[in-house]
Amino acid sequence: MGRPRRERIREEQLHGFKHFKLLTPILERLHQDGCSCDRAGNRVLHYDQYAALILLYFFNPIVTSLRGIQQASELAKVQRLLGCPRAALGSLSEAARVFDADLLVGIIGELVQKLGPLRKDATFNEIKGILTLVDGSLLPALPKLVAAMWRDEQHRAFKLHTHFELLKGVPVRMDLTAANTNEREVLKRCLQPDRVYVMDRGYVEFALFQQILAAGSSFVCRMPDSTVFEVLQERELSPAALAAGVVRDAVVRFTGKPATDLGLSRPFRLVEVECTPHRKPSGHTGRGGPEQGDTLLIATDILDAPPEVIALVYKHRWAIETFFRFFKHVLGCRHLLSHCTNGIEIQTYLGIIACLLIALWTGRKPTLRTYEMICFYFTGLASAEELLRHIAKLAAQS
Repeated sequence: MGRPRRERIREEQLHGFKHFKLLTPILERLHQDGCSCDRAGNRVLHYDQYAALILLYFFNPIVTSLRGIQQASELAKVQRLLGCPRAALGSLSEAARVFDADLLVGIIGELVQKLGPLRKDATFNEIKGILTLVDGSLLPALPKLVAAMWRDEQHRAFKLHTHFELLKGVPVRMDLTAANTNEREVLKRCLQPDRVYVMDRGYVEFALFQQILAAGSSFVCRMPDSTVFEVLQERELSPAALAAGVVRDAVVRFTGKPATDLGLSRPFRLVEVECTPHRKPSGHTGRGGPEQGDTLLIATDILDAPPEVIALVYKHRWAIETFFRFFKHVLGCRHLLSHCTNGIEIQTYLGIIACLLIALWTGRKPTLRTYEMICFYFTGLASAEELLRHIAKLAAQS
């Protein structure tokens, strides 16, 4: 028995196009990309139009696949409001290979500049620099992606190396690599000044710390329990620090061979914080990181902020994990519209742009509930007034 045929998309099922007007002047600069290889001069689908159709896919749950995008492009309403022609399935597939994914990076930067801080937390006033959470996540891909070979037939994937600005609540950079790419090496290539890079212990490398400092930035990084150091100063803990679970605040010098080989003799700081320990089940022999003790060791070059603030900065690193769940599960990035590297990069960058648009439209960081309400609005289930009431309620709760 064959699969049931999906009902074709109808014009009355698609709403909310006025919000795409914000992107129209920004996307126009992409229009001529890919035309140089079109010697016949008969290109019909241009990059700005292709990008608008992918964003339509992100915001309309009715559009669930590349074929759904193709069907939507046949609608007069979509053609008129997005300025795109009817797109053949072959043209959409070709677009993922022809258009330059890197051109979207500049658009992301421009949208980030339009976005002010979404969080107003005076606690972080002690931290000088842009709080930037750094992590990698896996985006499962099909076995055809041989270039992204990782572990075995069941674990071929790409990795998204993400920079996430905490106070704006959005990612500002994503680099797509094969899943077995070293995360520390990727970070070294894109360091910027005036940032505070917040990292988990997978990023522990003294050469990386040295390069972050040389770039004019700082770091807050969880260290393994086996870290070797010499205590230069034990600091007394305030009631606020003790209430936050801080058990130690010390100025130290790292004395292990990796640090001494680099001549890394300057003082750093270790803040030790109570945590719920992670214990492996008895007899467990599977994969996984080392067992977690009763405390976390957090290293930083920031010597003047209160220790409870350093602990709080690291605690907020989980915001990036929440974003990954939002990005992959809510925006549909588990479903790849293209199987080529460039096409996946285009989808990834447009996913970031979709998140930025939510933040710009609502003045709030992207969340599951807000995304659902926007989708209800785009499919006509919610009115503009109901969407505005939802946004106003979020503002009242903050």
